[in-house]
Amino acid sequence: MTYLDLNTPQRTIMTPGPVEVDPRVLRAMSTPILGQFDPAFTAIMNEVMEMLRKVFKTRNQWAFPVDGTSRSGIEALLCSVIEPGDKVFIPIFGRFGYLLTEICERYGAEVHTIECPWGQVFNQQTIIDEMKKIKPKVAALVHGETSTGCMQPIDQIGPACREEDVLLIVDAVASIGGVDIRVDEWMIDAIVGGTQKCLSVPAGMAPITYNHRIEKVIAARKKVERGISTDDDRKNELSRTHPIVKSNYLDVGMLQDYWGPRRLNHHTEATSMLYALREGLRIILEEGLEERFIRHKEHEEALIAGIEAMGLTLYGDRSVKLATVTCIAIPNGVDPESVRAMLLDEFGIEIAKSFGPLEGKIWRIGTMGYSCRKENILFVLGALEAVLIRHGVAVKTGKALQAALDVYATQKKQSKTVVP
Repeated sequence: MTYLDLNTPQRTIMTPGPVEVDPRVLRAMSTPILGQFDPAFTAIMNEVMEMLRKVFKTRNQWAFPVDGTSRSGIEALLCSVIEPGDKVFIPIFGRFGYLLTEICERYGAEVHTIECPWGQVFNQQTIIDEMKKIKPKVAALVHGETSTGCMQPIDQIGPACREEDVLLIVDAVASIGGVDIRVDEWMIDAIVGGTQKCLSVPAGMAPITYNHRIEKVIAARKKVERGISTDDDRKNELSRTHPIVKSNYLDVGMLQDYWGPRRLNHHTEATSMLYALREGLRIILEEGLEERFIRHKEHEEALIAGIEAMGLTLYGDRSVKLATVTCIAIPNGVDPESVRAMLLDEFGIEIAKSFGPLEGKIWRIGTMGYSCRKENILFVLGALEAVLIRHGVAVKTGKALQAALDVYATQKKQSKTVVP
């Protein structure tokens, strides 16, 4: 069999991840390979750590990527902190709260959860009150929930956790680089992001950062591991109460040694992916964090205006909407997968369905990173209107694009009136 050259179709990716990769990132990935201990490469590693600190808004010593998709970073942080029998508290308001629960249970945690209806989030005081009742070792929660398009406020939870000596671990995969996150100010102990969403880098790395409170737990577990290595009886005794991290690849203590000044060999670094992450972070910092957050909000505003002008309805509580994901209630009598298929086949546009109780009820449009551009917003609105008309939906013809253009015109006028 003869295999042809790879020739992927051109797509406009408007899902909540993966998203379109910035062309600058793709060019960076073609940079020649360096050895992982080459001084030129370790200098790149140091630059990535420095830029991650700025994006996470932290002064933490440790800020580096875990090689693997977003889930690898989530699991690395959890499995490196949790020991069998530890209490973990997880507020669930969408699909990925269940993922946190599953990971923690796999590592032997005693998991306590609370849930609210999908499309809503918790009042922060509800989380704080429940946390105080449970008295867990760890509170783990999702910041931006892509399955529902909602964002959980967390600025009050970190200080409350600190008062109760609870470690706060946050999944910010869908929000980092797209909305404001203040790791130090909000007293987040550990947080994980993803490359394939607002950072506009291919999937394959999970940036994490954590503070001295997490590092203390990691150091204690490493001490147990080293201290019992020559005494089998003592090893068996301690392993029952102080087990070492079960995962080798995702052991943050070992990754810390690899990324730290000792450069202890742990794995072969994903060289081209690190080039990609470096360029993605460089693009973000060149744009400016605050400017980037404003850009995501402005395009979200135009998209929402177009959707509603078309006669469609948004799903979820607007007051806690995640700026990078917009969920649309599917009109009655419409085959949702037929609409998605026609968007892809006729226009080369991909939007997403949802999961669990929302499957078949909403479409999700991601406006993240490089995909969050004016031409993409206008394209997806025009195409969606055309496809819905072909499916017999009584949309308000011609209104969507005009409403979005009105928003852009107003934004442009307002930006000209701002004093530099």
